Amino acid sequence: MKLHFLISLLLISGSAWAHPGVGIVMDSKGNVFYTDLKHVWKIDIQGKKSVVIKNVHTHELYMDESDNLYGEHLWYNGERLDTWGHYVWKYSADGRFEKIIPDTEGFLTNYSFVRDHHGNMYWANRDKDCQHIVKHDRNGITTFFDKACFENIRWMTASPTGNVYLVDKYDLKMINRWGQVTTLTKQLPERRFTQALVNDPHLVMGLSTDRIDNVYVAIYGAGKVKKVTPGGKVFTVAETEMLWSPTGVLSAPNGDLWILECSPANAVRVERITSDGRRIIY
Repeated sequence: MKLHFLISLLLISGSAWAHPGVGIVMDSKGNVFYTDLKHVWKIDIQGKKSVVIKNVHTHELYMDESDNLYGEHLWYNGERLDTWGHYVWKYSADGRFEKIIPDTEGFLTNYSFVRDHHGNMYWANRDKDCQHIVKHDRNGITTFFDKACFENIRWMTASPTGNVYLVDKYDLKMINRWGQVTTLTKQLPERRFTQALVNDPHLVMGLSTDRIDNVYVAIYGAGKVKKVTPGGKVFTVAETEMLWSPTGVLSAPNGDLWILECSPANAVRVERITSDGRRIIY
């Protein structure tokens, strides 16, 4: 029985999370919002959980400085058509929900939830020979942001200062405001036995930065969150319980670390590690 259970667990862990969600953000009041790929949830400052947006399949979230929340809804039209569709939504601070990009065929390609505090938006241009990061500034001008070629751009985040951090296949890289690229650390992925069949692109998931540009990385394949300093030093700052692994991470202004976690059964939860080391499960 134990062997059968472990085999089943490994099969589930490799297949069920084909496209895990990484979205977890905080507003100016300290409320946390996260996606479970079905709904968007809110954890208020008293720790109470509630669904705030129903029936949206969004992988990422963005919170602007006015506490407006942004995400998408992505859907599959079935095997007969074998097509996808999406729209982009905005959930205002006063609770209004509206579509800001209407129902559209295909995947979202020219809009992003990775932004800095200057109003710039960043997304990946995945040309076969040379991948780049695209910058769309507040004036509507779109340019290549970096001065290098990337191999396989995965998840990314932007710091308030305008640096962009991204996973390029297995490595963590930074692009500064002038487009210069630095490799902070190489070969981030690890695996533990419960994640043995997880696809390589999902071994490293969501990113977050703090006020001094430390980067926190969800290592889904190993059940760990790692901190990478601006100088490239790497520390494990959290490990999840055996049947849970991190897909997203949020470094809060008060020093708390919020971790978006999923289980082999597709359950989603949030774990908070306070600045004094307490662990709270939501």
